[in-house]
Amino acid sequence: MSPRRGPARCAARHGRAAAAPAPRAFIFTAYLRDSDFPDHRACAPAPAGHRTNETRETHVAAAEVTVPDIGDFKDIPIIEIHVKEGDVVNADDPLITLESDKATMDVPSPRGGTVEAILVRLGDRVSEGTPVLRLRGSEEGALSQPTSLLPQQEPPPAPQPTPGPAPVAAAAPAGGATPALPDFAGVHASPGVRRVARELDVDLNKLKGTGEKGRITKEDVLAFLRGPAAAPAAPAAAPSGGSGIPEIPAQDFSKFGPVETKPLSRIKRLSGPHLHRAWLNIPHVTQQDESDITELEAYRRELDAAGKEKGYRVTLLAFLLKASAACLRQFPEFNASLSPEKDALILKKYYNIGIAVDTPDGLVVPVIRDVDRKGIVELSQEMGAISKKARDGKLQAADMQGATFTISSLGGIGGTAFTPIVNAPEVAILGVVRSKMAPVWNGTEFRPRLMLPVSLSYDHRVIDGALGARFARQLCHVLEDVRRLVL
Repeated sequence: MSPRRGPARCAARHGRAAAAPAPRAFIFTAYLRDSDFPDHRACAPAPAGHRTNETRETHVAAAEVTVPDIGDFKDIPIIEIHVKEGDVVNADDPLITLESDKATMDVPSPRGGTVEAILVRLGDRVSEGTPVLRLRGSEEGALSQPTSLLPQQEPPPAPQPTPGPAPVAAAAPAGGATPALPDFAGVHASPGVRRVARELDVDLNKLKGTGEKGRITKEDVLAFLRGPAAAPAAPAAAPSGGSGIPEIPAQDFSKFGPVETKPLSRIKRLSGPHLHRAWLNIPHVTQQDESDITELEAYRRELDAAGKEKGYRVTLLAFLLKASAACLRQFPEFNASLSPEKDALILKKYYNIGIAVDTPDGLVVPVIRDVDRKGIVELSQEMGAISKKARDGKLQAADMQGATFTISSLGGIGGTAFTPIVNAPEVAILGVVRSKMAPVWNGTEFRPRLMLPVSLSYDHRVIDGALGARFARQLCHVLEDVRRLVL
């Protein structure tokens, strides 16, 4: 074979050393396609090419699947592992489920293949970049996803998660003040029992199992809730709520008539503890006011009619977003969070507003970013897209992070007023209900006007009553004359 077409020449031409070690050459072939080398038949004899194709097809290196970008979340516990070694998965199949205070997140498979090794355990805490498992794929799958391929001589990542219960047990006492899931790692209980315990807020470490070899059963968890064992556990459970408030005694309602137990949706199970913490830790005050939106509603109808022809709707919420951003700029104390030491305000120079969206599974709060930089039409289009995403259950963790203020609108349902709960660590939330026609005195006569009730809840540690009233009144002023939005 001529030097020009020899194997060494071909290897050099494509960035490989002729004498490269076999593992590196093997890894490199996993990246190559026939289309990348139009003259590959001239570079090497046909038998060699045949052997290369055979190697690619049967010895594709395993790809290490890691936790993708999950926003600002760190050390998120694994609540479900959906696969086991040897399982065949397709692209986008869920591999594990993570659970934060506000949402659950599935880590999908980046491609199809066979699970070679699982590198995590139920209850482990993971962050972006944490290895989850090794996936061996078909030739097409490996070539279409060349990242994270591991050389065969690097099996050391496998022992990483296998340091048995000892490290987990050692870490559990240090995390005693954090959610109990890591503490369950040393508990003898099945994944199903662990899930029931999480849903019912039961610390498995306080239970003595009655199953085989001391295994904790579902009946043990339920007996703990309704039986005498619950009494001594109450003092220990109270501090987890942050206030020492005694638990409501359990009752057997079936004594009084037929009952049915309906499990809470996952969203409600996740948001419940967050709302409980916010209500217990934040001294709430709610300021009520009304805004005359007669002219605003007429203008909105014009924009909405034009928007329908282009495939989007213009709702009052778009104007509420813009008006809120204008008021947040004028009253920066509302666009802030209390420092961890509770001795300072962290003023935010961006205006990201969460909007509460009612879904079949419960309430979620996606975030509209940089509201102050967007117009009514752009906000309307973005709200339509993210609301659909929320109702379809396709929100990602990043879609619900970074809000500085929240709006909860019940206008499509009704009501006259309500007291929304501040979405900690924010310090204020705006609630609106359905607008109504009312007679308003204009100095000479009563005229029918469209009035919008607003309810502003705020953290009284940060905002006093006078400031809360000024914010609410200014918000009403802006809504009454949309020209103020451009000032």
